[in-house]
Amino acid sequence: MLEAETIEHMECPACSADLNPIEHALDMLGRRIAARPRPRVTVRNLEIALLEEWNSIPQSLIDKLIASLANRCAAVLAVRGDHTPY
Repeated sequence: MLEAETIEHMECPACSADLNPIEHALDMLGRRIAARPRPRVTVRNLEIALLEEWNSIPQSLIDKLIASLANRCAAVLAVRGDHTPY
């Protein structure tokens, strides 16, 4: 159907982490958690730390990740679905 309607599509998995801004946001969150001092670990302490770090990520960084989608798509197309630098 896509070809019949001359709609271009990418020949790569739709769930590619390279194309998903949330994957990069979660990576950023994980790095922030790893950089924190390590208090006694409880589920509640981890929940609090995750919420604090998530809320401290500037919206401008999230916006930048979303805005980079066109460049990420171009990179995936250029390597025909293989690994990208993202």
